[in-house]
Amino acid sequence: MKMRIEPNGSGGRGKMSSESRKGKRRQKRIPAVQKLYDTCKEIFADCGPGIVPSPENVEKLAAVLDGMTQEDVGLRPNMPCFSKDRAPIITYMRLHECDKFSIGIFCLPPKTVIPLHNHPGMTVFSKLLFGTMHIRSLDWADKADDCKTMSAVDPKNDNGLCLAKVKVNSELTQPCNTSILYPADGGNMHRFTAKTACAVLDVLGPPYCDPEGRHCQYYQELPFPQISVGGDVSVEAEEEEGFAWLKEMEKPDDHVIVGVAYNGPKIVRK
Repeated sequence: MKMRIEPNGSGGRGKMSSESRKGKRRQKRIPAVQKLYDTCKEIFADCGPGIVPSPENVEKLAAVLDGMTQEDVGLRPNMPCFSKDRAPIITYMRLHECDKFSIGIFCLPPKTVIPLHNHPGMTVFSKLLFGTMHIRSLDWADKADDCKTMSAVDPKNDNGLCLAKVKVNSELTQPCNTSILYPADGGNMHRFTAKTACAVLDVLGPPYCDPEGRHCQYYQELPFPQISVGGDVSVEAEEEEGFAWLKEMEKPDDHVIVGVAYNGPKIVRK
């Protein structure tokens, strides 16, 4: 009695196995940076200046960023833009920008600083990809008025100083969770100081736009106890370090950011 032996085993298993392998090839892993873009496009679709994504969507985007690494965007700490021997110049790589959101990476050599600045009407997600960075962030003390000037509390003091409350004043080292700030909370004004070479992946929704009034304003900070005021400003002595006076200023001359091309994994715009 002759027996027929089926290729790759008995019955139709050989065919099924081949189809399974083809299916697996078709199910390619979505690159992390593509998932980031797709998530941003989804959650910022119905947002705009001053409109914050729902808490569920905030968590969704934060979870994507929390899982991202330097390899996901093609960065290495030994790249020239992170060298301590180069001039203190910050490099920015733009991954995507539209009227709804922007995605970019700040590459900071050691000891470089992004001065205190604001994010008008924006929700901002910042993910430290590697390194150690000091973050100091503040919100206006009186959110109802945005900025309570000294002249508002003491007419004799009309010097443009505004009272702000410290939100964060600490160091972050990767691994760490994504930092999130909102139009009126979470430390909308912040300063980054690179303790080591570091990279920050930033998502802004919506991005800066001068014609629409979203100008990047820089601030000089003065410690609260050093300014004598009258009026209705009352802060307990033990809480004074939690407040500061801010004054608008022009972009510092030594604050230089150079744009370079992003050469990491490609993003497919849909």
